[in-house]
Amino acid sequence: MEVGMDTLHAMGVYIVKHLQDNFMSSEDWFIFVSHAADLRSTFYIIFPIWFHLCESVGIKLIWVAVVGDWLNLVLKWILFGQRPYWWVHETSYYANASAPEIKQFPVTCETGPGSPSGHAMGSSSVYYVMACAVLTCLHNKNSFKSRCQRWALWVVFWGVQINVCLSRVFVAAHFPHQVIAGVISGIVVAEMFNHIQVIYSVSLKKYIYTTVFFFAFAVGFYLSLKAFDVDLLWTLDKAKQWCARPEWIHIDSTPFASLIRNLGIFTGLGLALDSNMYKSSHKGKQKTDATFHLGCIIASLLVLHIFDSFELPNKVEMVFYLLSFCKSVAVPLTVVGIVPYCVSNFLRGQDKKVL
Repeated sequence: MEVGMDTLHAMGVYIVKHLQDNFMSSEDWFIFVSHAADLRSTFYIIFPIWFHLCESVGIKLIWVAVVGDWLNLVLKWILFGQRPYWWVHETSYYANASAPEIKQFPVTCETGPGSPSGHAMGSSSVYYVMACAVLTCLHNKNSFKSRCQRWALWVVFWGVQINVCLSRVFVAAHFPHQVIAGVISGIVVAEMFNHIQVIYSVSLKKYIYTTVFFFAFAVGFYLSLKAFDVDLLWTLDKAKQWCARPEWIHIDSTPFASLIRNLGIFTGLGLALDSNMYKSSHKGKQKTDATFHLGCIIASLLVLHIFDSFELPNKVEMVFYLLSFCKSVAVPLTVVGIVPYCVSNFLRGQDKKVL
């Protein structure tokens, strides 16, 4: 089994080396794609746009992203996946020959296990939800024009996924089989939520219960294995040892940091949907007012951009986790509650002036 995995990893390193040797001119593009495929882009850009275009799609995006990333964490802990940038230095596969030299980049040094790829899984699930949402808007589905539109949509979808996969392999953060597994897993999660309608009527209490369950399961799983001397954070030492530059290792890429961030987003969505600000701003003509929705999109993107520019202090790990959770809670509260409430009151004030 180990020999087979070494052979698979060696083939992966060969592909990493091939991409880096022949496509180094595309370095900036691949690094941009890696940044864009991070779930942070979903929470700070994609979610605000879709929520104010189609509320149900926005809610589904959060559920798919959070549940998918939690599942990704559990799978990573179970599969113990290596990453190219450290495996190539530690393996005995190249005992009779020199190991290939692969380059590292600012987005290379992820600190969690490698399989399946979180970027590929998150990207495929989120974009699958958006593709399905667009498909439902296409009228006259049997027409030639509609069929061309559907083909074009799926070409774009797979084009995005291929670029994400190539990006993660190019920067030596993942082996090819890991990104393929990520794409498949993400589509499965998104398709599953296409058949779950209860998420649109979940109460705040159930949001909180679900958050507590996800957190308790992850911590319990970690502690139970640690009791048997299995350290699920074994990858942190490897990242610190083999990352080319220490400043490329970020605390927000650790497994528990992503868990806390996602659960904060999830809790914030429950609080926002239950708030009086959301309820008062989404009644009457505001629900169908294009000016209201456009204003909410622009204001949300602007506020979140400013909000995201503030970096959290990371010297004390527990303080960072607490602040990260609070910051994440504020994201959906801003998009779903505060911004629509302010825009709604502003537009009502303008209507009164006109009268």
